[in-house]
Amino acid sequence: MDENEANKQELNENYGQEPDEAAAYDQEFDYEEADRQLEEQRRLRRQKRRRNVAIQKAAFITLLLAAAAAAVVVALWALPEGRSFLFGSGGGLTQPPQTEHIVVEPATETEVQTEPMQTETTAVTEAPLSAAEVASALEEARLLAAGYDYDGAISYLQSIPSYESSAEITAAIADIGKSKNACVAVDVTTVPHIFYHSLINDTDRAFNVEVLGQGAVDGMNAWMTTVEEFDKITQTMYDNGYVFVRLRDLVVQSVDENGNVTFTPNTNLLLPPDKKPVVLSVDDLSYYHSYEAAGYPDKLVLDENGDVKCHYVTSDGVEHIGDYDVVPRLNSFLDAHPDGAYKGARGLIALTGYNGVFGYRTDADYELRENLMSDQSEWLSQHPDFNRQTEIAEATRIAEALKQDGWEFASHTWGHLSVTNKTVDELRVDNEKWVNNVQNIVGPVDTIIFAHGNDIGNWEDYSSDNEKYQYFKSAGYNFFCNVDGSQPYWVQIRSNYVRQGRIDLDGYMLYQSSLGETTVIDDMFLASQVFDSRRPTPVVANGEA
Repeated sequence: MDENEANKQELNENYGQEPDEAAAYDQEFDYEEADRQLEEQRRLRRQKRRRNVAIQKAAFITLLLAAAAAAVVVALWALPEGRSFLFGSGGGLTQPPQTEHIVVEPATETEVQTEPMQTETTAVTEAPLSAAEVASALEEARLLAAGYDYDGAISYLQSIPSYESSAEITAAIADIGKSKNACVAVDVTTVPHIFYHSLINDTDRAFNVEVLGQGAVDGMNAWMTTVEEFDKITQTMYDNGYVFVRLRDLVVQSVDENGNVTFTPNTNLLLPPDKKPVVLSVDDLSYYHSYEAAGYPDKLVLDENGDVKCHYVTSDGVEHIGDYDVVPRLNSFLDAHPDGAYKGARGLIALTGYNGVFGYRTDADYELRENLMSDQSEWLSQHPDFNRQTEIAEATRIAEALKQDGWEFASHTWGHLSVTNKTVDELRVDNEKWVNNVQNIVGPVDTIIFAHGNDIGNWEDYSSDNEKYQYFKSAGYNFFCNVDGSQPYWVQIRSNYVRQGRIDLDGYMLYQSSLGETTVIDDMFLASQVFDSRRPTPVVANGEA
């Protein structure tokens, strides 16, 4: 891992290829289109949840019917001889009772002429809602309200024809209104932001010094979180009332006629009094080659239901599709606990580009066979049928599915750069690579999450003479995130940008917190109750986050 970081820096410093001009690079972030897509994604998520519920109900009903059929068969065999309405005493099939044969006479001319008037009269009177329609409507509304979209739930119910005729629906509207009125506005300047890297599934492989080397193991131990720790953290934070919100939920953004964006604190982010908002991000979701020997998943895939899962190979060589990392694991948790997310929020996925994205080798260097690191060359030799366009197409399918699930994307710089010690020209070259190799897959973004936890300024406001800020702003970035594990939250909302510090929920933070060396995360959970005892200790601060 240390060698890989050094290679990344060297690669960026020596990279000589001029990237193609990307037409999308100069396009401004379309906030109206983003809002429209967000609403569509919420609708698709609700549709997927209803589908899953329907499948579960169908399976349950099938079991009930099978059990009932078996009971009927048993009862029929138990009837005395001659009592069966299906079988006679000789065992032959007995004819069922005859029903009267009804003949429908063709309509007379007079009757045909009066039909339109009857149809018109019928159309005026709307049929009352059936019990099934009411139940379906209430299920949809409750799902919206569970995610704190009270207005959406009420509007949905009121859009149903003849909803006033249903006492259940009108009562539900009243109840949802009461729930909304009981909510309080969040102080958006006190919202914490937590983040993870990929999860450790196999501690035997991730902490194997003989295979990985001491430096790499120290890095895995310091920067990563185990699956068991993640599950305990997620459940405990949920139990403690934490609700995932989007970074952009913290502000109200407006765009003038010239496309200039202005931000103000969102004073209408409403949650119940016992709920607390938190922003989430996931770094480096590329499944780097350097992860291969450490027992991580190798890529994201879509399962037979179209859900995003991980492709994972256990130490014995068996392939699995399942929840082996943050994204699918959190999706499954929030599908079961919809009140754990505000209006379907998930988190930000911060992507580099030099090894591709989501485990797909989408970067141009793989195709050009230029400026390759040794692990990239080795991978290509093992995949002679490599086709970059196929990789891009597969990665794009994953990106679209992630958007439907509520995930958003951010730049993590193409080469995982430390922006602090880079010039504006170096940052420009790197960002152009990101646009050409990542944005073409995930779409335009307006958020940059700085690698290594760095920033382009100190704790004071970004100023007009900050050349790095001016460059990133001109490139379309409005949201900026660093790493600050020294305090429970740090939010800076200004008219021209939004900035937030992130807390790393990794091995080093959990270890320090479990020893009482820091209390930054104590309000969310107690590290001593989630720290994985299989970790090598002490956990050393090796390298940068």
